[in-house]
Amino acid sequence: MPTPKLLVTYEAGDASREIIEEAAGDELDVTYLDDVADGDRSTALKSADALLAMNTAKELEPGEVELIGGARLVQFIASGVDFVPLGDLPETLTIASNGGAYAEPMAEHAVMMTLAALKRLTVEQDKMKAATFDQFEPNRMLSGSVCGILGFGGIGKATARLMRAFGAKVHAINRSGSTDEPVDWIGTDADLGQLLEASDVLILSLPLTPASERLIGKPELARMKPDAVLVNLARGEIIDETALYEHLTANPVFWACIDAWWIEPVRHGRFEMAHDFLARPNVIASPHNSASVHGWRKVSLGRAVANIRRVLIDGQEPLFRVAPGDRMS
Repeated sequence: MPTPKLLVTYEAGDASREIIEEAAGDELDVTYLDDVADGDRSTALKSADALLAMNTAKELEPGEVELIGGARLVQFIASGVDFVPLGDLPETLTIASNGGAYAEPMAEHAVMMTLAALKRLTVEQDKMKAATFDQFEPNRMLSGSVCGILGFGGIGKATARLMRAFGAKVHAINRSGSTDEPVDWIGTDADLGQLLEASDVLILSLPLTPASERLIGKPELARMKPDAVLVNLARGEIIDETALYEHLTANPVFWACIDAWWIEPVRHGRFEMAHDFLARPNVIASPHNSASVHGWRKVSLGRAVANIRRVLIDGQEPLFRVAPGDRMS
């Protein structure tokens, strides 16, 4: 039986190639598109059983998309693939994101931001800078609170484990309404209102899709507790930017912890805000660096290749499949 062929379409340096080949083992025949002569590209693309890609729109030349229709899987390295024009790929192609690739560091980031908000660390530091030593302003406990997680994939589950270790109750939403992960409550998309109303802390860890774009707007924010903490690890576009700013202004004890922004350099070429969130005392901000942890690339690349092995070697369905209806154009 021929060895399945894995074609790496993005520009992989020596360190990345070492990781890929170690994860592939002897059971996958790995080829790098950068190494293929121009006249042989069509053959390499047609014969590939799986592709490992960063952004096919930049890695494939005009007319080459039609050559990969026979592949059993297009595996992306990133966990969020909304920046890739997946609508340009054949609808029959099986596409997978690298969901959960950076789950553990992102979960730590979520907990860090949550605790900073509950303990009012930034507010009290600013007051101390102004020579106000306010020792008796009460802060809040994570223990005993309800942590709602919207998007219960790899990141959501990793976050839930940490939140439970702090004594928080975990309420979650995924598409099936079921999970093997220990939770106190789980629902489906139809139960969003119930999740919003119950959550002391709400973590957004779902992908950006046509259905999730602007999912959290003025009505949804109004259903949350007045002193809730909203943590966005996902994509800025999931929240109505103006609605969030107005809600923060009208409700000074409501907190927003923003790691994912609406206009960001990597996806849009610049950083831009329609409102000055950084001037709000009830905002904790980070530059979408929750996944930027030294040494984690080996883990994330290894997980992507493991998903390819799952399909080509084990004959199973891929994890984190991107359904046609979830593909951003």
